[in-house]
Amino acid sequence: MPERPGHCYRYFDTPAYTRKEYIRGIPGLKITKFDFGNPKGNFPVKLTLVPLEAGQVRHNALEAARVIVTKRLSTELGETGYYLKVRVYPHHVLRENKMMAFAGADRLQDGMRKSFGKPAGTAARLKALQPIMDLYVPEDKKDVAKAALELAKSKIPMPTRIIEGS
Repeated sequence: MPERPGHCYRYFDTPAYTRKEYIRGIPGLKITKFDFGNPKGNFPVKLTLVPLEAGQVRHNALEAARVIVTKRLSTELGETGYYLKVRVYPHHVLRENKMMAFAGADRLQDGMRKSFGKPAGTAARLKALQPIMDLYVPEDKKDVAKAALELAKSKIPMPTRIIEGS
């Protein structure tokens, strides 16, 4: 069964569900590395991707944003021409009450009775203007970095902005 769209998990109104030692069957994270490029390089320009409102970002959206930024920057600047740091970690476990949608399904499921749900993935809970990822580049490559972060904005399920500076 395919995953639900990101807008199903964009907003939250319940407490965080993060105690992984008590939860069985949590799917693995798609994003495993959080630092890319050259962490020891001297990059004077810092660009930060921040959300404009509070919400949740699923782990596969974070991985998609990371992949598109690193792919674009490694082709334009090389493997050591930038430094990217993903600043959020998907702690929150998402649950899904799977419902069947075929003929005769009413005899096989309970509806909202015992509807706690099974773990379906993880998400990072974000506040407004909390940094999602930081990107450090040389002064003359700022436009390339902004174009890469513009591509990453399309992968995040909420309105975001690119902020320049420290």
